[in-house]
Amino acid sequence: MFTPKLLSVLREGYSIGKFRCDAIAGLTVAIVALPLAMALGIASGAAPEKGLITAVIAGFLISLLGGSRVQVGGPTGAFVVVIFNVIAQHGFDGLLLATSLAGLILIIAGYAKLGQVIRFIPHPVVVGFTAGIAVIIASSQIRDFLGLSIAQLPADFVQQWKVYLSALHGINRVTLGVGAGSLLLIILLRRIAPRVPGFLLAIVVAAVAVVLLGLPVETIGSRFPEIPAGLPLPALPEFSLAKIQAVLPSAFTIAFLAGIEALLSAVVADGMTGYRHRSNQELVGQGVANLASALFGGLPATGAIARTATNIRAGALTPVAGMLHAAFVLLFVLFGTPLMAFVPMAALAAILFVVAWGMSEYERFLGLLRMPGGDRVVLLLTFGLTVFVDLTVAIGVGVTLASLLFMMRMSESVQIEDARQIVPDIDLDDEDENQREALPDGVEVFRINGPFFFGVASDLLDTLRRVGQRPRIVILRMRLVPLLDTSGARAVEEFVRQARGGGTRVILSGVQAQPVEMLGRVDLGAGGNEVLYAPDYAAALQLAAGLLRYP
Repeated sequence: MFTPKLLSVLREGYSIGKFRCDAIAGLTVAIVALPLAMALGIASGAAPEKGLITAVIAGFLISLLGGSRVQVGGPTGAFVVVIFNVIAQHGFDGLLLATSLAGLILIIAGYAKLGQVIRFIPHPVVVGFTAGIAVIIASSQIRDFLGLSIAQLPADFVQQWKVYLSALHGINRVTLGVGAGSLLLIILLRRIAPRVPGFLLAIVVAAVAVVLLGLPVETIGSRFPEIPAGLPLPALPEFSLAKIQAVLPSAFTIAFLAGIEALLSAVVADGMTGYRHRSNQELVGQGVANLASALFGGLPATGAIARTATNIRAGALTPVAGMLHAAFVLLFVLFGTPLMAFVPMAALAAILFVVAWGMSEYERFLGLLRMPGGDRVVLLLTFGLTVFVDLTVAIGVGVTLASLLFMMRMSESVQIEDARQIVPDIDLDDEDENQREALPDGVEVFRINGPFFFGVASDLLDTLRRVGQRPRIVILRMRLVPLLDTSGARAVEEFVRQARGGGTRVILSGVQAQPVEMLGRVDLGAGGNEVLYAPDYAAALQLAAGLLRYP
């Protein structure tokens, strides 16, 4: 279960032909990843080389140690908002510490086998905060796209737009032309030649135009005059107990986003390739990659859905393709870093506009608006909190509200019926037909229909209170209860205690395996004296008749 996919692939046999396919795919993805890594590094409030370092270190380790054959990792748009806020509040050292802690959290989550749990994050929450992040990314690029003279851009969305509106008179038409031209080129290439690397071609064309025409626009070189070539030496981030406590919430947010996006990307890859990923190993690989990225001064990383899809379409067969993608980016870092200085900031802003549009998933967003009211509320609330408040708050509130709505729906679906409420149903089997026959005097029957969890546990006691005169025997029919949680088990225990206190015996009928196990944990097991078990309703009636004759 905790074997990297690479080892499994190598055991199957690795040939020169497979390497050739992986090398072509790795080069293709590197061409796509190169401008993205620089753009995301700058958008995050860091520097372009930070994004490249992340693509090299984390991208290599995610493929080396992950649980997917074709996953490609690196910096992604989902982290932009979190990174920007962490740097603003705690500095870049605080970000490195938060990334390291997030890596540890992911490793622990992987070995705790939580890879499957993350899949249960409600869909409206995922779409809501992803769309919110897309809006924030697009908003953060308005300054560079329009060439506005703003020395310090606020992190808050509302404050950003106050500053933009006050600075709109200073739009640089040349910068706007470079940005609009880059954006138009990317869109046209996607329509007429989708296989052409539009992002890379756009920044190359924009850079050549700026240099040859001497256009007065801001470039990476003018904003970041000292871009180091190569990789830095690894170093531990500065830490203290107080600093760990300060960045821990951000670390959990980074780990959550990394886990969610990595597993979503792996699921997409499975659908495209027909293989299955190892979710827990993927979390472990993501954790190690984030730890290493922080050691080299990089950014948080996760599986990138667009780059993974590009990798598959380019013919990747094994994790070697992702490792080679990182190697090709490393070659650029070692020998091509000076070329970054000529890239216009407006062209990078155009790239991030396209990234934000892709992240928005507007079709899914609009589709969810046609769903029931509860889902719409969760979607819009998560979206609004992401944009106007904070991503961490949005996730917490969204998941909590979605969980409460789910429990409310589940509680409405669970039925606790006594014998007078049970009506004929042509879909019921023989056991259900028998329950409509007259019950012996002194016997009551309750049927629980559906998962019995803490949202409905109190209903059982309320049902007992509504009976009035206590019967001598109560049969709890539990054949239709597939799940019993701790609160449900405690409710049954309290039901039995109150019944026994009133001189009533309790018979449990048709109990499934999981509820039997849970009841055993509260000393209501089949071998005890507190309750009696019957395999089915007919046997429960016979047992009740025997107790009435021979109490």
